[in-house]
Formats: sequence, C-alpha cells, structure tokens
Amino acid sequence: MRTRPYCLISGAVFSLVALLHVGRLAYAWAFVIGPWSLPVAASWVGAPAAAALALWAFRLARA
Repeated sequence: MRTRPYCLISGAVFSLVALLHVGRLAYAWAFVIGPWSLPVAASWVGAPAAAALALWAFRLARA
C-alpha cells in the first residue's frame, strides 16, 4: 500500500473538518442529531485537534 496518497487524502479530510469547526464557531451553527445537540463550545476542542491531525498527515505525506 502506498502511504503518500492516503496521507494526502487524510490531511484534506481533517482540514475540511477543521474548517467546518471554525465556521461553526464563527457563525454559531447548530449541530443536532435527533434529540441530541452538540454545544458550540465543543468546536473549541475539535478545531485544533482536527488541524493538528491534518498537519500531521501532510507532514507524513511529505516525508
């Protein structure tokens, strides 16, 4: 299995997730699944975590 394409795709997906978290923080988007609602404050943890995973994947792809 070639790891470079996998790392690039993973980095792109995690970048998208990080951008969605930032958008959720900026515009206070609601995230509701049935009766369950995720607080906007959870994006303060999700955005840096997803960004760190994206950077990690892109660094692995470069190596």
